[in-house]
Amino acid sequence: MSDKKLRVLVVTQYFWPENMRINDLVRDLKEKGHEVTVLTGLPNYPEGEVFESYRTSPGNFAAYHGADVVRVPMLPRGKRSIQLMLNYASFFLSASTVGAFKLRGRQYDVLFVYAVSPIMAAIPALVIGRLKKAPVFVWVLDLWPETLRAVGVIRNPRLLALVGKMVSWIYNRTDYLLLQSHGFLDNVRQYCTRRIADERLVYFPSWAEDDFSSSGSTTSALIAADPSVFTVVFAGNLGEAQDFPAVLDAAQALRDTAAIRWVIVGDGRMSAWLAEQVQARQLHNVHLLGRHPLEAMPGLFAQADALLVTLKTNDVFQRTIPGKVQAYLASGRPLLGMINGEAARVIRESGAGFACDSSDARGLAAITSTLADTALAQRNAMGEAGRQYYLEHYSKPKLMARLESLFREATLRKAGK
Repeated sequence: MSDKKLRVLVVTQYFWPENMRINDLVRDLKEKGHEVTVLTGLPNYPEGEVFESYRTSPGNFAAYHGADVVRVPMLPRGKRSIQLMLNYASFFLSASTVGAFKLRGRQYDVLFVYAVSPIMAAIPALVIGRLKKAPVFVWVLDLWPETLRAVGVIRNPRLLALVGKMVSWIYNRTDYLLLQSHGFLDNVRQYCTRRIADERLVYFPSWAEDDFSSSGSTTSALIAADPSVFTVVFAGNLGEAQDFPAVLDAAQALRDTAAIRWVIVGDGRMSAWLAEQVQARQLHNVHLLGRHPLEAMPGLFAQADALLVTLKTNDVFQRTIPGKVQAYLASGRPLLGMINGEAARVIRESGAGFACDSSDARGLAAITSTLADTALAQRNAMGEAGRQYYLEHYSKPKLMARLESLFREATLRKAGK
């Protein structure tokens, strides 16, 4: 059984050419010799519009490293909350119906759900898993309905309670729940009205994409190397949760007192606001580079003196470790965190850098100044400590071997062996 090729269906609302960790997982499963199919939607994250490259030549995106990519129609996420909710609903409805139809006649040993928001992406997997009589794994990377409340998408208690019942329905019908953070366990358990055995609740953290785990480029065309300034890099989604008002406050506080530049790369709902504020505040020390492909990030990180992770605080976000933390650790650069909870614990426990409280602009300015004044040899040692922590706790080869083992155990259990 250990050498048997597995037939895996991956269900994910987000997939290549969107920059997502699930891309790595699919490629690795294919490289291990498994047969992989991806059921997904139309690439539109994070801009909210379907990628022009896909609209022009959709046939170019029908396969990924040998994995068959089956796409279903859906509404793009747009820029408003109502559009986002319609985007969520359209995917799970379309994938449950059109997707199930497109996959007719195919058999799978296991289904795997990449469950960032929305959790409804698991519903098509449960429907298809029942039809195919295959176990379903849900990788819980976001906590619903708490995240909806935390970011203000839904505030009505009755509606939140209704979403909670849906979450409970999903969790109780899933064969395995993989939790990206230890902090998720208590939250997930409260929605499991049926008794779920401990072996079905598995700690399974994120890893860094391969680009960050190997010794790649140490130069970048995105920013020029400048040893006369201390370079702080933020890379990722530019959303409300990342608390850019506090980041700009810190940058403004240090603008005329320290040789520090802030490099922000990415796109999202706060992009236009950031551009307006940088100009209005005359923040010549803040550089907005826009969105760039994942493969450009290792070189950019190599030019950084520190990598920045920020997240507003609430009971949900404190349990979460943003995926960029693993990428930052793997890059071997010091970290700065304006963040609470699990992520702050990792930064401090690893010795990779400094963390201050969420939304604490003064604190961010202070730890940035402290790190900038730290000797280069000590900063390099911090970066190396972070990389060693990553290899010990988030190594992708170890995690992939663990996942493959879980898949095989599940297929044996389903077969009654």
